[in-house]
Amino acid sequence: MNPFSTIKELKEQLKNKSISPAEIISFYENRIEKYNKHFNALTHTYKAEPAPLKDGSHFSLEGIPGVIKGNIAVRGKAHHAGSNMLRNHKAAYNATIVDHLLDHAAPIIGTSNMDEFAMGSTGEYSAFGKALNPWDISRTPGGSSSGISSAVAAGMVPWAIGTETGGSVRQPAAFCNLVGLYPTYGLFSRYGVIAFGSSLDQAGPITRTVYDNALIASAMSGHDPKDSTSLPEPKKDYTKKLDGRMPENITVGVFKEALDGHGIDPQVYANFKQNLSELEKLGCKIKPIEHKTLKYGVTLYFILSRAEAASNLSRFDATLYGTRAKDFSNLNDMIIKSRTENFGTEVKRRIMMGNYVLSSGHREFYDKANTIRQMIRSEFDVAFMDVDVIVSPTTTTLPFKFGEAEANPLAIYLSDYFSVPICIAGLPSISIPGGFSTEGLPIGFQFVGNKLSEELLYRIAHALEQETGHYLTTPEKQLSELEK
Repeated sequence: MNPFSTIKELKEQLKNKSISPAEIISFYENRIEKYNKHFNALTHTYKAEPAPLKDGSHFSLEGIPGVIKGNIAVRGKAHHAGSNMLRNHKAAYNATIVDHLLDHAAPIIGTSNMDEFAMGSTGEYSAFGKALNPWDISRTPGGSSSGISSAVAAGMVPWAIGTETGGSVRQPAAFCNLVGLYPTYGLFSRYGVIAFGSSLDQAGPITRTVYDNALIASAMSGHDPKDSTSLPEPKKDYTKKLDGRMPENITVGVFKEALDGHGIDPQVYANFKQNLSELEKLGCKIKPIEHKTLKYGVTLYFILSRAEAASNLSRFDATLYGTRAKDFSNLNDMIIKSRTENFGTEVKRRIMMGNYVLSSGHREFYDKANTIRQMIRSEFDVAFMDVDVIVSPTTTTLPFKFGEAEANPLAIYLSDYFSVPICIAGLPSISIPGGFSTEGLPIGFQFVGNKLSEELLYRIAHALEQETGHYLTTPEKQLSELEK
């Protein structure tokens, strides 16, 4: 069996009965046992529990295993969010998106590593140690969805579900030559996902191809009355129009900052220009667009996400659940010591900043950030009157080397220049493999759409993917080196 088979290919083999569901699951379980020790992608693995197919054979994931990020609830399984605070916590119920996947008979066989409470861009802020990038083990697979991107890239599973607040699905996908979706805010349920920044958080799939991503998104979709932010959208088949052809009369907007190349790694910039040329060959019209508030995106994200993080993480005080300090004199002392001992450095840093911008003397930072947030949304509304999609590099850099986050945290934050404004506006975006650097490192290419334009995004991204074929390149050579 090919460990880098797509879901579509596996479904064909199952249909032809050339392989059985049990054989596929066993193959990937053995694959995890062989490679997880090298990459630390998964913190917990478990035998797949078969689920009856409830919702249509087309979306069936029977026999095709995947893994779930550590901040998404799977009943009875580890639900640690990468933190010592929840190191031994097990979920009491399923997240709604997990139930949706189980309705399609999806075998879930592991819980992934991740940056603590999804706060980080490298995977280094995990109580379980860092996950490694299969393309280059000296580099990060991205974050905060570090474990799932590492697992899919190494061929340990064909799909995974992550979460994103400001790039945490798309950036790891870009760093690992994968496809990652950040959906329209409210499209997928957040019930059962540990909150970081509630106005930004969304779950999204990471896969090897656009078709596979659309298939998993179709299984995840559907309104959830348990989530007050869930949109009243019915379940949808995002695969039905994926024929590899570019839709006609597509106008592609390009941020002027992306065209200028300022602040973008030269190799990432050259790759971006090449992909623009490919879109033109496919019949797309390229149109530069000016987004005056785009440059404030990172700053706004810095303020908004940390304010919401401080609020959301206040519940983790070890009174009801969580790791409790062993030595304390009273309730207040217990809370202080438990949070001091069990929260990591980055989480503490963000809580402190969040409380600062929410404090009575400095609330103006938070209020102004929300005002400019509306301006960012309005500018996107205007842009989409003239273009169908907007493109940019997914990140401004190549995959980070380990240690860069601590050495130059500002550079890490700025690498999300083109990703965080999308989350602030609540718009859908998909990152696909865009090519490789001279060192053979993956580079991502990003499409951004208007609200609820996932179907169009998938069609356009699929057409470019099929034209370039970058997804066909796998890290087999790098993996073979580990066996020597």
